[in-house]
Amino acid sequence: MKLRNSAIRLGLLPAGIAMALVPSLASAQDSAAAGATTLDRLEVTGSRIRGADMETQQPILTMTREALEKQGFTSVADVLQNLTAAGSPAISRSDALASGENVGGYYIDLRNLGANRTLVLMNGKRLGATTGGYQDLSQIPMSAIERIEILKDGASAIYGSDAIAGVVNVITRKRFDGAEAQVYVGQYGEGDGDTTQYSFTLGAEGERGGVTLSAEYSKQEPVFAGDRWYSRSGSAGPDYPGAGFSPISQNGSFCDPCLHPTAKAGEPGYVNPSDVLWYTLSEGGDPSNRADYRLHTAADNANSNEQMMVSTGIERKSLYVNGNYDVTDAISFNADVLYNERTTDQQIAGYPYQSEAFGTPLAADSAFNVLGKDMEFRRRLWEMPRTTESKLKTLRFAPSLSGYFDFAGRTFDWNVGAMWNRNEITKSARGDMSLLASEQALGTSFIDANGVARCGTAASPIAGCYAWNPLLPYGVAGAGSLADKAVQDFLFPIYTDTGVTKTTSFTADLSGSIMTLPAGDLGFAVGVEHRKEEGKFIPDAFSQSGMYTGLASTTTSGDYSLDEVYLELNVPVLADLPFAKELTVNMASRYSDYSNFGDTTNSKIGFTWRPMDELLVRGTFAEGFRAPSIDNLYGGTGASFESYTDPCSVGVPGSVAGNAACTAAGVAPDYVQLGQGLVPCEDWPCQTPDQFVSGSNPNLKPETSTSKTVGLVWSPRWVQGLDVSLDWFNYKIEDMIISDSVDRILRDCYVLGDASRCGAVTRAADGHISAMFYGLANLGQMETEGYDLGVKYRLPETAYGNVSFDWQTTYVATYDQSSQNADGEDIMVGYVGSPGIFRVRSNLGVNWNLGDWAASWTTRYYSSMAEACVRNRPCTDADRYANGEAAPQRKVGANTFHDLQVSYQAPWNATIALGANNVFNHRGAIMFSAPNSNFPYYGGFDIGRFLYMKYTQRF
Repeated sequence: MKLRNSAIRLGLLPAGIAMALVPSLASAQDSAAAGATTLDRLEVTGSRIRGADMETQQPILTMTREALEKQGFTSVADVLQNLTAAGSPAISRSDALASGENVGGYYIDLRNLGANRTLVLMNGKRLGATTGGYQDLSQIPMSAIERIEILKDGASAIYGSDAIAGVVNVITRKRFDGAEAQVYVGQYGEGDGDTTQYSFTLGAEGERGGVTLSAEYSKQEPVFAGDRWYSRSGSAGPDYPGAGFSPISQNGSFCDPCLHPTAKAGEPGYVNPSDVLWYTLSEGGDPSNRADYRLHTAADNANSNEQMMVSTGIERKSLYVNGNYDVTDAISFNADVLYNERTTDQQIAGYPYQSEAFGTPLAADSAFNVLGKDMEFRRRLWEMPRTTESKLKTLRFAPSLSGYFDFAGRTFDWNVGAMWNRNEITKSARGDMSLLASEQALGTSFIDANGVARCGTAASPIAGCYAWNPLLPYGVAGAGSLADKAVQDFLFPIYTDTGVTKTTSFTADLSGSIMTLPAGDLGFAVGVEHRKEEGKFIPDAFSQSGMYTGLASTTTSGDYSLDEVYLELNVPVLADLPFAKELTVNMASRYSDYSNFGDTTNSKIGFTWRPMDELLVRGTFAEGFRAPSIDNLYGGTGASFESYTDPCSVGVPGSVAGNAACTAAGVAPDYVQLGQGLVPCEDWPCQTPDQFVSGSNPNLKPETSTSKTVGLVWSPRWVQGLDVSLDWFNYKIEDMIISDSVDRILRDCYVLGDASRCGAVTRAADGHISAMFYGLANLGQMETEGYDLGVKYRLPETAYGNVSFDWQTTYVATYDQSSQNADGEDIMVGYVGSPGIFRVRSNLGVNWNLGDWAASWTTRYYSSMAEACVRNRPCTDADRYANGEAAPQRKVGANTFHDLQVSYQAPWNATIALGANNVFNHRGAIMFSAPNSNFPYYGGFDIGRFLYMKYTQRF
């Protein structure tokens, strides 16, 4: 027993069973007795009761393999991101500055309720998640998918936590017979973002069982910001070249005079920030001659976008095996094994080093000091762009036994199963400087006989230490150059973060009918589940100590377990009556007992009314919840460079500069908020020059929700091939776990005068906020409401081929989140029309086929967006007021992208497809707020025309 448990922990037992399973099932096909029956019974996402009519009771969208093949995407996440009900990308590939455990994965966010509020299943069982509760869709190979079912409704009563917004259930291929190979190649019209994908699926099927194996390799090269029109010239797009360029330049500069570290305005030694002078080396000048340094000008500022990725690179290697065998006519064994490796590459510009921020001036006796006193400097570490390689390894094993039995004249279905999922993550980063090394490299130094800059003195050198000259501009050779490999190796170690998450579950389900009512069988499903979630994420020692230029963070580690039981009933009320061809009520309830916070019960009720054969009316009311994740509860602290608006600054919207609270904090009445490089901000929100720290909260309680839907499905008899569905939805979430924002704390402290909130804020002598702590709390509340419209129509067949239309539209009427007004009153603020929260998203697909030829055209429509106006930028509604406050707004127009694919079925049993996503190379509008991105462009939009070719060979 001890050996067996160890094997499970190491992930060896699932792999061993998988290897043993393949030959045994293949052999069983030859020896199986004739006449074995297929045990598959229809089970639809959102219900545990099996039956052919369950799918129409709830708003479910099904994407078949055929539909997936007509799209030019290589990952599940990309496919789902183009659903009209999908929200903004949780972590966009354009979020180059994002950091942490979740970065590198690809997630789906239904209804803009958050990716950790959308439950993702694989064959009805949960995907493994990060400690933050994010389920990475890149774990699932496209070649293994049979179909995807998307339930656009709350389902906590059926599946438990996290199913607030809906459920995505990826169904894999089973009993595949034959072989299939596919090659996919593509790239953007600009000649970058090269994408290749190779897959091979092999299967064998017998009368009693089958084995399916699918292997896939996929790689997409990154795209750099310097190669896109909206990002190459700065943070505000091509019309404002140079905007956002950093005064912390790769040329290096020193200040003389500098800000006094402690003196306040009016005190001896005080220097106004606007009077600080920065000097940089003249071109061709002598680095050791003070006279060869000139004033730093705007022309010296750095365009960090030159080194940034606008879209990260990703590589995946996947192996999926399914085996199933009918042990008897009434019992079947099934097992899924998945192994996946995902590698994501990020690159951002070299770090903007400021000696004042780290207390590491260039020492007076450094070989490179030209002032003869400790020298404060700043230098962007251009020679070492910051790179991160995030590797995720997934091992998943999900065996089950299922079957049916007859009792008292009725048939009952049962299933018992288990699932082990283990995710291991390794993040390797380089480009941040060790502060232990920089302190030595900037201290006492000398030039040795070989012209090498060494630390210490000639009489007492420091072994292995190389001095650094931060004033030497990029591209200029010389002693202490950052381009010197020995200097780089000394100053820039490789930082490694590691993590592992494990999900273990055991389930047992029973379904069937209890009795026959006048309108039909009373169906039921009952089941139990035990699940355990374990996770830890251990940042590098440098990160935990804060002794490097990167963001500080500490270890996340914890686990919890739960036991659940559920009951679902499907009650037929009326049948085959006038105006009541069917009236059915579906009810479900789930009790969950957590080891960390207690228990919760969540229920759901729905109805299906069919007044006539061609019309169905349906509705649901569901309670939901999301349990706090491991990092919500047991996470350490993490640091970030936040963007915010300081109300004590003059010139900002809602400024209270000079009031009692600001004055008491030592802020001068004429203070202007300082940003990166301690330079006065011009636009707001403005990014802090210092790291702010956030943390977890062990006292969090679950989020709660209610969701309501009412809809109809109409298939008129007089228009053959037409199906129309219209569903209204409404979601409310309370006790949302949110980060207590920087702006909320500052407003409470300085605008509303709540002194208890000021303790989290630390200000430097010059007035700028040098440190802040903010944590998680159940402070959030939100509500969203809208409509989903679906129209499918297949025209009658003609000599010119078959034509079909698929039109899906989501209209968001309301998207409100809790906030506070200027008087400190709790209010709900509307965000419909904000970037990513579109009023309307609509997709129209037109498919045509004639003989061996086929074509598909897809139009993707996004309605207009609006962002807050910023100074010195266009503003379309400068006089706008919202919630009793000035809220100037800049609105940009709608966007439409078009995709095309043409395919040919070759006579040698192959399919050749050519296609283009964003055929017309449409460009979205510049967005100065950089939504879901680190660039002035919405992170969910296409970044160019993408051309591809797919070749599929079947054997």
